[in-house]
Amino acid sequence: MAYFKTNILIKWVLAVGGFFLFGRRILGAILGFMVGSYIDNYQKAIGKARAQAKREGRSFTTEDLFKYYQQRTSSASSNDVPTMLMALSAAVMKADGKVLKSELNYVKTFFNQQFGPQFSGVHLQTLKQFLDSDSIPLQQICQDIQMRMQPAVRTQLLHYLFGIAKADGDVSPEEISIIKRISSMMGVSSVDFESVKNMFYRNVDSDYTILGIDANATDDEVKKAYRKMAIKCHPDKVAQMGEEYVKGAKEKFQQIQDSYEAIKKRRGLK
Repeated sequence: MAYFKTNILIKWVLAVGGFFLFGRRILGAILGFMVGSYIDNYQKAIGKARAQAKREGRSFTTEDLFKYYQQRTSSASSNDVPTMLMALSAAVMKADGKVLKSELNYVKTFFNQQFGPQFSGVHLQTLKQFLDSDSIPLQQICQDIQMRMQPAVRTQLLHYLFGIAKADGDVSPEEISIIKRISSMMGVSSVDFESVKNMFYRNVDSDYTILGIDANATDDEVKKAYRKMAIKCHPDKVAQMGEEYVKGAKEKFQQIQDSYEAIKKRRGLK
């Protein structure tokens, strides 16, 4: 009974903290309660899985973690968002065959800003399980994300994944490949994927690609594409997702502006 009361208290403390942390927005309270519930349920499920493995005379493995994940996602609970993000993070971090400290620091910073530094230990435990695994159920995870997140948020999630890839100063072909696969499975359009990619992996046509067009586009097509991307990628689209998402959206929005200005200058447009 004491355990039950303690965990209920934790959830509501986090809810109140989230309310004030996110500028007295009700979404912050929901996020705080969600994280509290996630930690509570995570610890219970992992504890049961470890106990089951011990009864069977074997070590706790990543297969047990996958069983836990499948049980949690089958209930369609939004509390699994941190687990899904950690799985995608691990997939990108492992893509080029080496997991770097700079990538880990990028992930830790993101989660500290999203959920608070006091939760990083729980999150990193999940990340390690996925990093140690030979396979990650990306198809199921991406389908869950597609059902639960709006298109603008899914596109912004690519920004986060490319941020991991770019953390060491370079985006490898293997990292691009896995992010493209994730993007496709999440239902993000190829135009949006190429736009985000070219913000981190630039070539001679990157300014055009960021606007979702090619270098042969007419001046009118350039202006139309800019207006379309500016509306689609405006930071207000992800304002409810928290500071780090808004920060990423602002950076993307600024790159759209910069690409448009570069093309205008190149073409002599006003």
